[in-house]
Amino acid sequence: MRVNTNTVGRDVGRIVQAISLMMVASVVVAAVNGEFYAVPAFVVSAIIVAGIGTGFVWRCRGADPPEKREAMVTAATAWAIIGVLGSLPFLLVAWTIQVDPVPVWTNTPPMNATTAVFLRPLDAVFESMSGFTGTGLTMAAVEDELPRSLHWWRSFIEWIGGVGVIVLTVAILRRGSGRSGSYTLYESEARSEKIHPSIVTTVREIWKIFVSLTIGSIVLFLLVGMPLWDAINHGMTGIATGGFSVHAASIGHYDSPLIEYATIPIMVAGSIAFPIHYLIFKGELRNLYADLQTRWVFIWFTVGSLLLSGILYANGQYGTLEETFRISLFQFVSATSNTGFGSATIGGGTEQVWSAGATLLACVGMLTGAAAGSTVSGLKLIRVITLIKGTIWQIKDVFRPRTAIRYLQIGERRLSEEQAQREYTEATVVFVLWVTFLAIGVAVVLRVLSPAHPLEYVIFDVMSAQSNVGLDSGITGPDMPDTAKGMLIINMWVGRLEIIPVAVLLGSILQRLDLYR
Repeated sequence: MRVNTNTVGRDVGRIVQAISLMMVASVVVAAVNGEFYAVPAFVVSAIIVAGIGTGFVWRCRGADPPEKREAMVTAATAWAIIGVLGSLPFLLVAWTIQVDPVPVWTNTPPMNATTAVFLRPLDAVFESMSGFTGTGLTMAAVEDELPRSLHWWRSFIEWIGGVGVIVLTVAILRRGSGRSGSYTLYESEARSEKIHPSIVTTVREIWKIFVSLTIGSIVLFLLVGMPLWDAINHGMTGIATGGFSVHAASIGHYDSPLIEYATIPIMVAGSIAFPIHYLIFKGELRNLYADLQTRWVFIWFTVGSLLLSGILYANGQYGTLEETFRISLFQFVSATSNTGFGSATIGGGTEQVWSAGATLLACVGMLTGAAAGSTVSGLKLIRVITLIKGTIWQIKDVFRPRTAIRYLQIGERRLSEEQAQREYTEATVVFVLWVTFLAIGVAVVLRVLSPAHPLEYVIFDVMSAQSNVGLDSGITGPDMPDTAKGMLIINMWVGRLEIIPVAVLLGSILQRLDLYR
């Protein structure tokens, strides 16, 4: 059965319309910061994006509500389109500074090398896709040199992307409830958790929690001595586990153990599922250890940090045991929460800093991610648990009598044989496809880079892109080949959608072209 393109077009149009509202809101931020030269760029971007979105909606008006296949194609298509359209403010602000067609009172600054990068459309699309997918890899070599309007746009798109653009759209459009089109779209963005029976009420509750956590993060950063502008941006990108910073050295810029330790609970908070936050806010603190995923978030963060500490300490990487532990804790939590804040240099491209063992351990953290239902990407801990327990269950099944009643226990859930097989198969398919796209990314990037780059660093940067992390080993940047940039853009897109919607989109294209014959 073919995908209903009118349904996809209408829903993609609505999502694009929501993105145009983000550009309108950014006009205020540019004006408040006295960067009046950036105002036309955001206005023009908003008009273009709103026009495209409205055109889709008008052209496809009256379409049927989405079924699961349409929702999957909508998610994959929308994330690709907003990644491109979100590049307009980067491109137009850089162009405005370069050409300087506006009056003196607009405070146009001189062009610098960092902002000039965004005159290249591919680099602007890379930055936009990295932001919306909550990745944090950047083409801005020296982020300190960017105008505040672009600092804001980077942080804003990561903040929205952390919850999801479809969640934003559902909140704005308020379409239906229960198993309606809204819920189908909501599920397509790799979400299934519901706090309330109504999906619209669930989405509103998620936004309340998210805004509260963001405000708390900003306040915490202010209390430990971070300047206001920095605290706002890092509070937004930290709780969204996005990782864009206003400084080239990220959190390491402050050279403050206090700020580094204060960042860790923010990254952990972003790793916990929204329904658990909801219960915690209601006073049910036992869920911090009673919930399977949340318990494993703390276990995995602790074990991984200690292992990394041992490797780095054995390598004599840092001066003291406390510094080694602090950097290991920060970097492993940053990698596994998919935040991507940095407090230390991992690699210098062709120059090796961290050993292969330390680098690959961080890769394992990026691969697993944290809790499903949070702002985190990666495979998600619940899938990893399902894969491990399911594999053990399959092996044990060989030794059971055929008449035995079989079930799989995952946390408090007792799955029947049919349920267990279904969930195990789903986790296995996602894992296989995930690793396949990762291997393709590594092969392409290796092909276009010089052989001087260590293999583990190439794996690290591709893993960082596909897990939407943002840490890098010195490879990713404006000077990398365009082919590598394009591949990482695809890896970021695929990773944010958890593979399946992308596969459904590709399948629907092949079907429409009658290539299945």
